[in-house]
This record gives sequence, structure tokens and C-alpha cells, in this order.
Amino acid sequence: MARIGIIGSEGRMGQALMQAVAAAGHEVAGGVDKGADVAGLADRSDVLVDFSAPAALETNLHAAIGAGIPLVIGTTGLEEAHHSAIDAAARVVPILQTGNTSLGVTLLAHLVRDAASRLGPDWDIEIVEMHHRMKVDAPSGTALLLGEAAAEGRGIDLASNSESGRHGQTGARAEGAIGFAALRGGTVAGEHSVILAGEQERLTLSHSAENRMIFARGAVKAAEWLLGKGAGRYTMPQVLGL
Repeated sequence: MARIGIIGSEGRMGQALMQAVAAAGHEVAGGVDKGADVAGLADRSDVLVDFSAPAALETNLHAAIGAGIPLVIGTTGLEEAHHSAIDAAARVVPILQTGNTSLGVTLLAHLVRDAASRLGPDWDIEIVEMHHRMKVDAPSGTALLLGEAAAEGRGIDLASNSESGRHGQTGARAEGAIGFAALRGGTVAGEHSVILAGEQERLTLSHSAENRMIFARGAVKAAEWLLGKGAGRYTMPQVLGL
């Protein structure tokens, strides 16, 4: 049994995590939210799970380092500076950061990478995602994760080969581009489709999240896997042995 500390415990994911931790037979070491004592939580935990906000990441990393414990980061909306901070912290403690903790999405990304590598650049790639009306970042972390998988399969850089927010006279689609479309509405937990469109044929790889408990269970699985690991930056595919 592990003592799992939850950062962002009052949010939707935080509440789901508390249920998932208990269901997996572990102990909730406690939960904190904005302005709370993260270092204190880290001191009484075996591993931390962070689903808070990008602005809190630096404090959370320092807390994990101070306590010498692993950290699972599921917070989305991270920028390059955040990833640089994670890289630095991962030289001291084990960290697993992902745009989606779902085991199904992890496998989907693997399939997308494989498909993109086997199909030529004449197959256009479009990623469509839909989330609840309260989501604040777009494209979603999962959409970007899938985009990165597609780019890796193609051997290209996503940042310089992505298209999003098309409006008006945009001109023809750029060859080899990876497109993104973000939809928001209702209470959708998460819908993602990767469309590979070729000449007279189309392949669609999709994942539907029916309840955010799937993300909570995946995060607990990641926390379990991270225990006992050495310092380093880890990924969800490693949890599945991919």
C-alpha cells in the first residue's frame, strides 16, 4: 500500500483520484489546492499526483525534490519553460509527465505513431477533439500528445508542421501538415479522433472517455509503477511496456 498525495484535490480530477486511490487499495496521504502546503503533503506521501495548474508546477516540483519522492504530472497547458523545469527536476527524482493518463489513449498514441510511420506524407492527418464547456486550454493535452505521436511517426517536428484555427481564405492545406480542431460543449469528458485521409480512402483511430475515472485509474497505475524507480523522466507508454 502506498501513500499517494493529490495536488489539485478539489477539482474534478482530484475528486476522481481520491476514489481511484481508495479503490486500488492505497492510502490518500492528503490533498492540497492553490496556496496550500505542498511541501507538507510531500513529506507525508510516498508519491505525488499533480492535476492542478501550470502556474503551480514549479512549487510542486520543488516539493517532490525536497521530499525525494516521485511525481506524476497530468496537468495540461504546459509550455516549453515548464518542460525545461521538469527536465531539471527529473535529474533528481523520478517524474512521469503526460497529456493523458488513460491507458486506452496511451495505446492509441502508439497506434497513431505506427500508422503515421507506415503511411506516406500524401496521407493528410487531422486531429479532432471535444471536451466539456469548462475546459480552458486548446488543443487539449491529449490532442497534442497524439499530434506528437504522429509527428514522431513521420520523423518531423510538430511545432513547425501543425495547422489549427483555420478561418476564412486559408489557402490549400500544407503538404505533410498535422491539423487540429477543438470543439467545446456540454459535459463531454473527452473525445479524440485521428483521421488519416488518403486518395479515395480514410482511416480513423478514435478514443472516447465516458467518465474521468479512466484518467484517475491510469494516474494511480502510473504512480504505482513510478515507485522505486530512479531519477529520470518517464512516460505512460513505459507503464504499458510499449
